[in-house]
Amino acid sequence: MRKIAVLTSGGDAPGMNAAVRAVVLACERANITVIGYKYGYNGLLENNWVSLCARRVHNLIQRGGTYLHSGRCLEFKTEDSAKTAAKHLNEEEIEGLVVIGGDGSFRGAEHLSQYWQGNIVGIPGTIDNDIAGTDASIGFYTAVQTAVDSIDKVRDTADAFERVFVVEVMGRHAGFLALNAAVASASNYAVLPELFQNEASCIRDIVHQVRTRSETVGHDSFIIVVAENVWPDGLDDLSTRLADSLSLEVKQVTLGHVQRGGSPTPEDRMLATKLGVYAVERLIHGETNIMLGEQKGVLCQHPLSYAWKNQKQIAVDDINILNNLLNDRFARPS
Repeated sequence: MRKIAVLTSGGDAPGMNAAVRAVVLACERANITVIGYKYGYNGLLENNWVSLCARRVHNLIQRGGTYLHSGRCLEFKTEDSAKTAAKHLNEEEIEGLVVIGGDGSFRGAEHLSQYWQGNIVGIPGTIDNDIAGTDASIGFYTAVQTAVDSIDKVRDTADAFERVFVVEVMGRHAGFLALNAAVASASNYAVLPELFQNEASCIRDIVHQVRTRSETVGHDSFIIVVAENVWPDGLDDLSTRLADSLSLEVKQVTLGHVQRGGSPTPEDRMLATKLGVYAVERLIHGETNIMLGEQKGVLCQHPLSYAWKNQKQIAVDDINILNNLLNDRFARPS
């Protein structure tokens, strides 16, 4: 292996820079030239790249976002685009490609592999943590920390005015971020896509929990964490229906893209560094069309397609334990 390229694709996640840094340093130690394509797969199509070295990635590990920038590239799904990307990779004499992103990025990598003979390794980077085959994806730990910090601040206002707050966190169609943020912030209820029944039963459950809490500890604040895309008619509808049912003021907060930013936590820096070095090792050993991960503290690998052919599940035991700890304040299936 003489030359490797790396790119970051899809939604940015704290720790992507740490992964890029690890790839660069591992390549330098192995006397491998490394370049970075900018703006994800768009950089491959435009042959837009920069040379990378230890000096360029100095002080990069603590920076959020991605030094190489990112982007979504619908055009890359076509056969002509993949052939163009393969042509550019061959012109630059690239033998191995590291793709840092989510399942959509991995789909793009597999698509490229049909037209390019080089080796490809994927590193999971998404705050949603919805990639099967790894306990955590790069950016997840930081997003949880950001959400918890924000919910703690919301709690201060909620306590001051004794209000009900509905806080929406990201996660696309997975509840890992909402679940962890709710538990770590001692929120009172969480609405997760994996456990959501229907609107009516969820409203009844929340109303019951609020009234029970009021009777038990007196009128107090109540924080409800909601994963995005769960409530059919959006946060406005949930807040309005709760306010009508409770005869209380219900405020809403959408954390949004703030969860993607910020300096990565030590956990994300460590995960990104380990996976970056491991990616170079796998390429040197001739592995291709694989995604990497860490499960129970052990680095592992799976076919790229594992990411979208298997749906990552929240562990049943974890849900049961969390329900017991939080006095059954989580929406559960019937």
